[in-house]
Amino acid sequence: MKTNIEKSKFIAVSVLATLMFLSCNKETKSKDKVELKTTNYVASVYNEVALGEIQPKGWLKDQLAIMRDNSTGHMDEIYDKIKIDNGWLGGKGDDWEETPYWLDGAVPLAYQLDDKKLQQKVKKYIDWSIENQRPSGYFGPITEWERETGNKVDIAHCDKGEDWWPRMVMLKVIQQYYTATQDKRVIPFMKKYFDYQWATLDTCPIGKWTEWAQSRGVENMRIAQWLYTITKDEKLLQLANKIKEQSFAWSEWLGNRDWVINAAAHPNGESWMHRHGVNVGMAIKEPAENYQRTGDSAYLKATKVGFSDLMTLHGLPNGIFSADEDLHGNAPIQGTELCAIVEAMFSLEEIIGITGDPFYMDALEQATFNALPAQTTDDFNEKQYFQIANQIEIDRGVYAFTLPFNREMNNVLGAKSGYTCCYVNMHQGWTKFTQHLWYKNQQDGLAALVYSPNTISTTIKNETVTVQEDTAYPFGDEIDFKISVEDEITFPFELRIPKWCTAPSITVNGEKVSFEKDKEIVTLNRSWKNGDVVKLKLPMEVRASEWAENTRAIERGPLVYGLKLNEKWNEGNEEHEGKYFTVHTDSNWNYGLLQEELKTIANNTEVIAKGLNDDFKWNLENAPLEIKVNAKQIPDWKAINGLAYLPVTGREGFYKGEVSKKEESISLVPIGFTKLRIVAFPVVK
Repeated sequence: MKTNIEKSKFIAVSVLATLMFLSCNKETKSKDKVELKTTNYVASVYNEVALGEIQPKGWLKDQLAIMRDNSTGHMDEIYDKIKIDNGWLGGKGDDWEETPYWLDGAVPLAYQLDDKKLQQKVKKYIDWSIENQRPSGYFGPITEWERETGNKVDIAHCDKGEDWWPRMVMLKVIQQYYTATQDKRVIPFMKKYFDYQWATLDTCPIGKWTEWAQSRGVENMRIAQWLYTITKDEKLLQLANKIKEQSFAWSEWLGNRDWVINAAAHPNGESWMHRHGVNVGMAIKEPAENYQRTGDSAYLKATKVGFSDLMTLHGLPNGIFSADEDLHGNAPIQGTELCAIVEAMFSLEEIIGITGDPFYMDALEQATFNALPAQTTDDFNEKQYFQIANQIEIDRGVYAFTLPFNREMNNVLGAKSGYTCCYVNMHQGWTKFTQHLWYKNQQDGLAALVYSPNTISTTIKNETVTVQEDTAYPFGDEIDFKISVEDEITFPFELRIPKWCTAPSITVNGEKVSFEKDKEIVTLNRSWKNGDVVKLKLPMEVRASEWAENTRAIERGPLVYGLKLNEKWNEGNEEHEGKYFTVHTDSNWNYGLLQEELKTIANNTEVIAKGLNDDFKWNLENAPLEIKVNAKQIPDWKAINGLAYLPVTGREGFYKGEVSKKEESISLVPIGFTKLRIVAFPVVK
């Protein structure tokens, strides 16, 4: 027990610390208020290539073809909300986010697969939006006021328009379409709309209708800044700054750390939009966008601090943060909304281009190859609204989510389970990843910064350059780049070396390339001729990473591995949300990994490579890799309400309760191929 003197000292120190924190916080916040200097716009380290220049190959093409042949290619036929009297085609139906969400994935898919039928299907929504832009510049579905009066929304009647938010998503759609087609209508359309915004935001601010627009203003900022790169109209930067000032203060929050701590400590009903996982997924790029507009490097620090803090306090071993729907800590029994995954991926892709920082490239691959495929069925027709990292069943129930539905449908695999936003938004995940396999660098060369099989055909120095990327990555460690050019051409070719790789090697036409140890981006600046081959080898060692409650996850390369469990699927039907699937197992799952073997885990595992099947699918049957590792069962580690709550671990780092004396060899597979798994394992002796 403290004495009175000790208590007084404690109180005095606490008060002083609080005052110092508030003073420091105030200083940081005031510093964050950057005066806009439009001349400080900073060019991206890497620029995107045009949509359609990257064509998927191998397993990635199989994945995109599955999407085209199933939900992504047919959403307007199978989902009544989009099918019936669509507001984005002039009808009285969907006039909110779901149609633009679907198009945000379907448009890039149409051009990546060069599918003319799908291109025509999605183009009619873009055509309607452009052709029915109001004289004022406002665009989108016909509003109730317009129907009643016969008038059109104008600057004087901006309040008769509707929420800014769905228009932000449609701008993303039209921007991508423009890079694929160079449609001459797009730039005047966007100029006119942004002029309308500039004239009306003081009267009808970003948050006038909902907090969704206020929390997601960065999506609006990003397109205005993109248009600036084409028109050089500095008023667009001023508009972006105005939107930033009217939106949530994400850059300030991400950079100042108290926000992410409060999100962990207070998951209540107050200010829940500030920690809504999808909002956060979009927001993590806002500091980078602000840096690009202003040149203030404080924003770069805010980007890194914010994302690192987010993953420290709320990160899960599958490469994403908890978001059910709130940020919800780092326990592996928390859930993550599918929308949060695809939005975080896109934010990382944007941050990579602006900053060129390999830290975000590693993060992007981990989220893409682990969290994303585990949350959809292999035919891409059903999804989980919330995915659990340590998932031992998929069933109806409320689990440990902050947003329990009375219908208990958040965890099942269904098209319309939970909210349907994810049903239409999930399509951007794989397509945007494909679009960002390559970037152009500032020297008009190429940069391969994340890896998967594809072919790029683009223009460098007015010459057509084609590079075929042959690889089984992330399931294999070799990547071959075969270069095709008509005439010899000099340009810098950049390759990323992942942080996890300790012994990479590069050859050009069989000759070894020397580069600095620990180099994260290697530049091959040379004259390239037709038939040149670059071989990148990224040896993958098994390693163990540490997570909540002293648990360990087994990783190899960019893949995270989970316990292989028998999956028993059953079909159900719910009155409001339709068909769904549940999944259960009769396998033992309550294993701990051995403390001594974890110290040298690479020497205590067996990697079994089965190879990729011709008909690639993300399911247990098609898992191309398996890792054997020794473990022991923990008898008292039992399911509670369908969840594998972690057993208590002492500060020494291992579980001290009863452990089976028998060692067993257990099988782990990449978690993208699983629906049930343990990924964060307790440590036992």
